Amino acid sequence: MYKLLEIDPYLKDFEQDINLRMDNYKSKRKELLGRKRSLASFANGHNYFGFHRVKGGWVYREWAPAAESMFLTGDFNGWDIYACPMTKLDNGVFEVELKGRDALKEGQKVQAIIIHNGQTLRRIPLYATRVVQDPQTNLWCAEIEEPNTDFEWTDADFVPAKAPLIYECHIGMAQDKYGIGTYDEFRENILPRIKEFGYNTIQIMAIMEHPYYGSFGYQVSNFFAASSRYGKSDGLKRLINTAHEMGITVLLDVVHSHAVKNTNEGLNEFDGTEYQFFHVGDKGNHSAWGTKLFNYGKNEVLHFLLSNLKYWMETFHFDGFRFDGVTSMLYNDHGLGSAFSSYAMYFSMNTDVESVTYLQLANELIHDINPNALTIAEDMSGMPGMCIPIEYGGIGFDYRLSMGVPDLWIKLLKEYKDWDWDIFKIWYELISRRPKEKNIGYAESHDQALVGDKTIMFRLCDADMYTGMSKLGGNIVIDRGIALHKMIRLLTATVAGEGYLNFMGNEFGHPEWIDFPREGNGWSYHYCRRQWNLVDNDLLRYCELNDFDKAMINLITSEDLLEKPAESRWLHQDDKIIMYNKGDVIFAFNFHPEKSFDGYFVPVLEEGDYKVIMSTDDGVFGGFDRVDKEYIYKAETTPDDWKGFKCYLPSRSAIVFKKV
Repeated sequence: MYKLLEIDPYLKDFEQDINLRMDNYKSKRKELLGRKRSLASFANGHNYFGFHRVKGGWVYREWAPAAESMFLTGDFNGWDIYACPMTKLDNGVFEVELKGRDALKEGQKVQAIIIHNGQTLRRIPLYATRVVQDPQTNLWCAEIEEPNTDFEWTDADFVPAKAPLIYECHIGMAQDKYGIGTYDEFRENILPRIKEFGYNTIQIMAIMEHPYYGSFGYQVSNFFAASSRYGKSDGLKRLINTAHEMGITVLLDVVHSHAVKNTNEGLNEFDGTEYQFFHVGDKGNHSAWGTKLFNYGKNEVLHFLLSNLKYWMETFHFDGFRFDGVTSMLYNDHGLGSAFSSYAMYFSMNTDVESVTYLQLANELIHDINPNALTIAEDMSGMPGMCIPIEYGGIGFDYRLSMGVPDLWIKLLKEYKDWDWDIFKIWYELISRRPKEKNIGYAESHDQALVGDKTIMFRLCDADMYTGMSKLGGNIVIDRGIALHKMIRLLTATVAGEGYLNFMGNEFGHPEWIDFPREGNGWSYHYCRRQWNLVDNDLLRYCELNDFDKAMINLITSEDLLEKPAESRWLHQDDKIIMYNKGDVIFAFNFHPEKSFDGYFVPVLEEGDYKVIMSTDDGVFGGFDRVDKEYIYKAETTPDDWKGFKCYLPSRSAIVFKKV
């Protein structure tokens, strides 16, 4: 019996399903490895396929099993599509050697030519490391990129943070300018801000090349190409190396759950068939996303995807991955419309067992390459064992995203008045997680910042943000928004997980939404950037939220709060009070919109002296300075055998105490 069944006794009725999960994993692992000792020695597709310098010239190899013949064309031969034929080897592999050191040069455009069923197909090489768009024709093409063997990494001793404080970011829209930011601009302008904020991890979106900028990078076409929109590959290397020098972990938002359906740019029908990488028919098409779905039961597909993970870790020194769309991968119906209200819904004919096996193999590989690597699953279904070690019967992720928490906050803000908030439901959602599985808590991510949704601050304040964010005039809507924005984030960051995530700009209440350039907005970049000028303006109240966020992150770090459980909670529905402790740090939240409480009893674990170490009501954070931070509170044992002290709890505020 696997240990997962001991960790979660509710799974004992599904022991056969867990056994099947593990049998499939062991069988596929053995099938893939053969005599190889590890997945790391197997996942080397990028070292064989694609373009490589060899003694005396270049070699290009490709896997196209359904192709009758294949050619390489490009700038190097005047785009004569039949002038450079490739030799067909075993197992659908094609190869061509180009003699001479300058047979291919940096910056030359190339394409693969596939002959299938008499048709001539133009394709981008599967392992292309740089893919660019022609500004005149808008067509995409591979570009030769010389590997920079002289790049000097200085991060040999870097170790990722144990408790991640994640700053989710997008390179292209990270600048204040109207346009697409670069790797170097992010390194120079944004990394210092992140370091100053106190976040120890960045999670970078939209790195893998994607033809549609507005997809946020979630419709990938070229899996081995760092997006050329932001500059050359060395720019990304410099960014990651500098982040490591600053002590910042770097995670890639990896998309292995689906791929863009485009044939000219992507994997789809590369060799003329839909089944080369994807399932055939409806099973190969995502009904909601309009994308293609991988066949994880096919060994060549596993080789491609596992090699892709190793490539990003070895070539760019990524410290791990946030896996996108895991729920979609786990179920044949992609979890669409499912409430996952019983354990039986995780173990039925609806489960894509081949996908589960791939995720186990991926996690084994990642941690084989780097034992300190971090993996995060974007799974809203709550699949049992997601963040349990593989040998225990789990899938092997380190963390899962607490996806129900942002939904909770948005629902409350949209549908309920402040005095109707259910304190018990809030607490239950924040603490709910699978036993022994670690979560990343977050109040909002990029999802809530997109057109069609609203960030927490924008939902709280709406139109008043355009006129009421000046420090020179009072605004009760803004006052409420700033107060709740701070409380929501502090409660979420300290209770909802063993890690915390924030999307760039949301920490200071970035106004409006993200709207990528498109025909409907005149291809404007007005809403596809981050307005740092707002938070840098001392006359505006954005800096108050920003200063609070820095103080909150510093508190979490200095007190190791993510590594301590929330204990001894005290909830009061009518008073709208939530209190709890993490070690000797005590949290008291008063969500009541009107009532401040004088002499409210705060329970503690030990008698002694306590002092305020943070208050959301501080004037520097946009509050009203109603909390005395110098007063010493003496906790004593009451006649009812409670330990605690009495204090003043202002409305819409949170106070953090610590034993001194």
